[in-house]
Amino acid sequence: MSDTTVGRAELDAARLLLARMGISPADLVEAASDRPPAPTFAEYVPVVAAAVSDGTRRAYGSYWKRVLEHWGQRRLDEPTPSEIEQLAEYTKKHVVARRNARGGRSAAEHLIAALRCLYKRAVADGYLAAADNPALKVAKPRRLPSTRRAVADSRLAEINAVAASTGDDPALDSLLLRLHTETACRRGGALALRPVDLDPDQCLILLREKGDTVRWQPVSPTLMRHLQQHAEERQTTGTGQLLRYRNGQPITYRRYDHLWVRIGEHLPWVYVQQISTHWLRHTTLTWVERNFGYAVARAYAGHSDSGSDAGTTSTYVRASLQEVAGALAALTHEPHPLA
Repeated sequence: MSDTTVGRAELDAARLLLARMGISPADLVEAASDRPPAPTFAEYVPVVAAAVSDGTRRAYGSYWKRVLEHWGQRRLDEPTPSEIEQLAEYTKKHVVARRNARGGRSAAEHLIAALRCLYKRAVADGYLAAADNPALKVAKPRRLPSTRRAVADSRLAEINAVAASTGDDPALDSLLLRLHTETACRRGGALALRPVDLDPDQCLILLREKGDTVRWQPVSPTLMRHLQQHAEERQTTGTGQLLRYRNGQPITYRRYDHLWVRIGEHLPWVYVQQISTHWLRHTTLTWVERNFGYAVARAYAGHSDSGSDAGTTSTYVRASLQEVAGALAALTHEPHPLA
């Protein structure tokens, strides 16, 4: 059978399929012509940046800026997957050198993720067909295992001692460290905390973290008392940000950066190992998992049950809020109303 005969057979099969669907070839041509012309990156990046959440904008903003530097005047439908790979490789080689850098792999991964976010919106807005999304045709670099781990009790005591005896606001820094150690929350969850999110009767706080997740997290009576005292002294009420400087201004991520730089100046091992707030999350969740099992640690962390890493079994072994409170009570050596 010749190639020409095969081509005709395929065309006949396509015509038959379209006829059964009630679609003519002219309909396909007309649908393609109805698609609006794709905007340039310079025109479209601000649109997407205004539509996404603050966290997404913060994560991808610098990479969108890099895309604008290289492709600002090009249309969205012009770059090919090969060109995206070239830009990812360029970003990888020209990443800002940091002490904890891992060869620029994270920068390349984030660039591809930023472009996927951009093109996903473009498909939804009708500028591209889903099959024409070039960012989905480029694989992300394989993520290396994290170097973070649990901090030993003696080392954690050193960190808290330095935070409580140095800096311009030791009370604030000590409160931050206790909040993250008790709840294993992320920085975003702490910064989003408001006075209305405190339930002193049941010693619970409402955490809102990445992915728009919301959960009630048990805290010790001592931490609850200090959170209320902080809100009263810094004159924050209602839906305002709870954690503030002495002058009443809300703290930002910069407070964490300055805190760990200062601790590293007093504790060289903190500087060398690049200890950060996320290490406290590792520390608490490791302790909970070793003493109360995986299900309680997963609930303590606020991980959703839809994650592929947990498997179907997580549906049947979901831990209750009372079990999380019991783990907290054991961790802090304080009774909890829900334990």
